[in-house]
Amino acid sequence: MRLVMCLSLLVRTARPWTVRTKRLGVRGTHRPQSTLSADVVVIGGGHAGCEAATAAARTGARTILVTQRFDTIGELSCNPSIGGIGKGHLVREVDALDGVMGRTIDEASIHFRMLNRRKGPAVWGPRSQADRELYRSAMQANILATEGLSVHEGSVEDVMIENGQIKAVTTKAGEEIACSQVVITTGTFLRGTCYQGQNAYAAGRHIRDTDDKGEVEPPSVGLALTLEKLAFPLGRLKTGTPPRLDGKTIDWSVLEAQDSEDPYMAFSYMNAERLWGAPTSDAGALIQCYKTYTNARTHKVVTDNAHTLPKYDGGGGGGVGPRYCPSLFKKVERFPDREGHMVWLEPEGLNTDLVYPNGLSGPFPEEVQLEFLRTIKGLEEVQIVKPGYDVEYDFVDARSLTHTLETKAVAGLFLAGQICGTTGYEEAAAQGIVAGANAGLSAQGRPAFVVERNEGYIGVLVDDLVTKGTSEPYRMFTSRAEYRLSLRADNADLRLTRKGFEAGLVSPERMLALDRREGLVFGGLDRLKAFKLPVKQWVEKDPSKQIKFQNAETQAGGLRTKTGLEIVVMPNIDLAAVEGVMAGDEGGAFEPVPGYARDTVEALAKYSKYLDRQEKEMSHWRRNQELVIPPDLEYSRATFPSLSAEEIEKLSRVRPRNFQEAAQISGVTPHSLVYLYHIISRKNTRTNRDELAVAAGAPN
Repeated sequence: MRLVMCLSLLVRTARPWTVRTKRLGVRGTHRPQSTLSADVVVIGGGHAGCEAATAAARTGARTILVTQRFDTIGELSCNPSIGGIGKGHLVREVDALDGVMGRTIDEASIHFRMLNRRKGPAVWGPRSQADRELYRSAMQANILATEGLSVHEGSVEDVMIENGQIKAVTTKAGEEIACSQVVITTGTFLRGTCYQGQNAYAAGRHIRDTDDKGEVEPPSVGLALTLEKLAFPLGRLKTGTPPRLDGKTIDWSVLEAQDSEDPYMAFSYMNAERLWGAPTSDAGALIQCYKTYTNARTHKVVTDNAHTLPKYDGGGGGGVGPRYCPSLFKKVERFPDREGHMVWLEPEGLNTDLVYPNGLSGPFPEEVQLEFLRTIKGLEEVQIVKPGYDVEYDFVDARSLTHTLETKAVAGLFLAGQICGTTGYEEAAAQGIVAGANAGLSAQGRPAFVVERNEGYIGVLVDDLVTKGTSEPYRMFTSRAEYRLSLRADNADLRLTRKGFEAGLVSPERMLALDRREGLVFGGLDRLKAFKLPVKQWVEKDPSKQIKFQNAETQAGGLRTKTGLEIVVMPNIDLAAVEGVMAGDEGGAFEPVPGYARDTVEALAKYSKYLDRQEKEMSHWRRNQELVIPPDLEYSRATFPSLSAEEIEKLSRVRPRNFQEAAQISGVTPHSLVYLYHIISRKNTRTNRDELAVAAGAPN
């Protein structure tokens, strides 16, 4: 860690690649002397920018990452965690394409959970809480170690275009960086405005590691004007972050603790074998998180102080924030009958007392934030170190992009991250790797790289954005994927690494790791298929007592044989039980599937008979998208209990005439459309049958 910090300091002071020039003329008309050149320039050092810059460089393109401050590269601006339901899938896919997020969180994880374990493996969501300092240092080290990538400190103000071709970008200091491809990943900085109470001020975000509560990083106004000048459709979205608390002032003894899972499960496939069974990640230690709840007193403080909240530019003054990560005020407003909302208290690192109260975002004045915090169990004496705030920023309607995330209007200009209307580190990283890879490939005249919907959640994310757009911050969920049985977090490398290697995006070392894991996975499946026993012996030899059959003794005397694969497919029987029988039968020569391949073997076995059904179901639905939806159909929870509140709201408002129109509504998932299709199809079938019956009984 000390070496990384020294490297960071060297970059901040020496800046060997940076040449300062005096700015000449007026924005958009000056022609300063070109001092730097690259194939690809990536603007912004957030999660999208880091993945875009490293991806472009991996393709062989000379790449420059331009950021206001090197020391904020890899900053976790809001929550100190990576992954989650749907989001963890994206991180694994980014890693499968040789991205840096998975490797970085493995160096910084201090608390790991696999979410949704009670459900099937298709919707398991790996999530790691990070030590902020370790994560930022590890990301900066990964950036510095990337061959063909250099970092330039500066603020890009304009993109120079001549005869429809990008020629350069210009910085606020008057520098010109010649390039043919540009990736804009400005996050919340694009004409950003921060809010605390009714105090509004120009900023992209607050600076975290400073004693000054009000110190901010400036917004990117020049680029917003550039996009406006190029006639891109712009809108305003917002997000928020909660106050940071002094852990020494929290009464931990009255709170419910949550331990990290043991053993740790690596995010990166490159670390899967090395870290399997290890008690911790490379951070070397684990912490506990703690749970508490808001209450009626909290909610009263929130509602009594609604008048102190800001007036935003978007949403008619109310702002347009994330539906699935709402502010505390929005939660209280939407669910007035709920007695309390869960709050997770997450320590921000191994060597800090700062605590992140997950679930309490909101831009109230600091004194109001302190008042509602002290109504919560365990926080009665809490002190705020940094108050929470909101930030509102410009975004571009992603329907103006192609599936490579290149803009349709300007060749060589790519967008990724919150500028495309998404929210979340993981969604940003996924877009960054697509935009950066394609910028690098385009600079070299090589074929584009596109992940399809049936290949990955990255493909679902990009396709949703560029075909449907979004009117609110887009968050990934497993329900957005129609092929979610095959798009699991455990098999992202099997789905994408070879594709990435063929595109020139993945290293030979990662391909060797894929070959090893593929051998283990498919070798394990082949062994399950080859091993057979009579059903009676499966029951008798099972040390776990999981394997049971109905009337096993009477099925041909219990002599009917079943393969190991057929046994694993059965409900409530796991791979370990089957391997226990196989080990007893084969003796000491048997070796179980290694831990870092087990989940994939078991999932492939469990889902084997459902995958064909999934494909047939989707194919049938696609062929019948012209099916008319009854105009008087009532969209309600009572009628369609499986639809989300968002889907019911949007279907009721739009009232699509057929399924083709319904499929274009942002937020309505393919899974729900198939569900709706089956209900309407059955209803139509019953109606036709009734009409035929009436006609058959009618007199001539």
